[in-house]
Order: sequence, then structure tokens, then C-alpha cells
Amino acid sequence: MQDSIVNPGTVRDVDVCACTFRRASVVDLLASLAKLVTPGWRMRVIIADNDDQPSAREAVERAFATLGLNGLYVHAPARNISVARNACLNAARAPLVAFIDDDETARPDWLANLITRHEATQASVVFGRVKAIYAADAPAWMPAADMHSNAPPIRDGKLRGGYTCNVLFRRDVVGALRFDPAYGRTGGEDIIFFEQLERSGVTMSFADDAVVDEPVVSARSNLQWLKTRAYRGGQILGLIDIRNGKPKTVLAGIALAKIAFCLAQAGLTFWSPARWRKALVRSRLHVGVISVTIGRPLLEVYGRTDG
Repeated sequence: MQDSIVNPGTVRDVDVCACTFRRASVVDLLASLAKLVTPGWRMRVIIADNDDQPSAREAVERAFATLGLNGLYVHAPARNISVARNACLNAARAPLVAFIDDDETARPDWLANLITRHEATQASVVFGRVKAIYAADAPAWMPAADMHSNAPPIRDGKLRGGYTCNVLFRRDVVGALRFDPAYGRTGGEDIIFFEQLERSGVTMSFADDAVVDEPVVSARSNLQWLKTRAYRGGQILGLIDIRNGKPKTVLAGIALAKIAFCLAQAGLTFWSPARWRKALVRSRLHVGVISVTIGRPLLEVYGRTDG
């Protein structure tokens, strides 16, 4: 899984992958992919259906035909997101593979900007930006805080870990590595996957102009959902640190200090509905870190229709 420079002229086929589970929005995703500007290279779309029954097959294959997309539907049952992601990887044949979520839509230049960044930097993995789209009736603090959008996965001053909601990578650097099914119901399998790639020497970059949009549905339009997501994220980050040899006592001590800082920040910014909520949500991430140091189980979020 080491980097090697490839001739950009040979990178002209791309497989764009998405996993779906009982979301009608996958058709909106496909409609946006059909509008991508793709001069000089070919795109194939792979949709992996994670439902027990192939519930998305008819809608997906109809959309492929109607939109003129070169597409492949794969039934990957298990209600385990890692199983679906691995089905996409196993079906991929192109030198470049991109992942996007089934509740997102791609802007017309999304894929072109990812590839441009890949060719300019020779980075084997390129992440893009996810922009949250809030409903008109969302509370004012929510778009101001904008905690549903994805920022670059930077830890300790460098790109670490990552996500599958907006990413392009070279298939050859992945090799036999796959998403771990042990985290297919808890989430965080993508963070672990890209963290393993980064530790093996694979280079990563970020394309700020490669943007996908994600509407914030009502089930996620609340503080509790944000706190739960942060807690789960902290669990995964803590687990990674433990696996990489950081002592649990040291990890818990650092997390406790960060919780105290976040809560103090929340108190000092009580006048700002967005800022105190951001600090509170951040504190929950560090609570999640502590939870794994004392053996608490990981939250399961996949296999539900509201996740």
C-alpha cells in the first residue's frame, strides 16, 4: 500500500460508489451524477444496497436507464455499512474510485475538482467538502454553527483518518485492505480505513472546491443528534489511539482536560446560541473518548432508517 506516481494520462476511468439503505434520495444523487462535467474520461456508478431485500434495485436501475448512466447495482445485504462499502470496492475496476453518500448530491464540477487535485498533488487520497443544506425552518443557531458540514479530517496538524462521504482514491493503494465489518453498525469504519492507509504511507490531500451538498433532514435537525454523533466519533478516535499504543490513563486524562475546557468555553459564550452549542457538542466527543477507555460499548447507528 505504498505510494507510486502514475502517469496522469492513464487515469481516465473512474468508479463512483455509493451505499444505500431505504433512502429514496439515492435517485436524487444519481440525477446529480448524470450532470457531472466529465471531459476526457469515463465514469461508472456503483450502488450497493445494504437492505435485507433488494429494495432499491428497481428505482436505481430505472434511474440508470432514464439518466443514461453507466451503472451497476449490487445487493449487499446485512444492515452493515462495511459490507456495502466492501461490495463497492470488490466491484470497482477503474484506477480511481470515488465515494459519495446516498443522501448527498454532487455539484457539476465535484468529480473533476477531485481529479484535478489528485493530478496536481499526486496524492493517492483526496477528500472533498460536504456542505450542509438547512431547511428554512431550522433554528437560527444551526446554520450559524454549521456542525452538519464536514471539515477536512485534520488531527495533530495533518490529514488523519477520513470519510467516505466525499473522497477519491487510487484503487491500487488500497490493495487487500477493506472496511472492517466489526464497525459496520457503529460507524467509524471509514475513519479507521483511511487511518490505516495514512499509517502505511499513503499520501492524502484536500480539495476545498470539490463540494457535495447534504440536506439536513428533520431527524438530524436537533442538538441531541449532534451530541450523539460527536460521542460516537470520540469513541472511534479513542479506539484508534488505543490501538496505536496510547495508554488509556493518558488518553482519559487528556480527554478530561478537554471536556473541562469545552464546558468552560460553553459557559463563557452563553450569549451566542451557536458558539455554546458547538462547545457543548465538542465536549461530547471527548466524553466518547473516555467511554472507550473504561470499556463502554460502541454506539450502533447503522441499520436504522433515521441514521
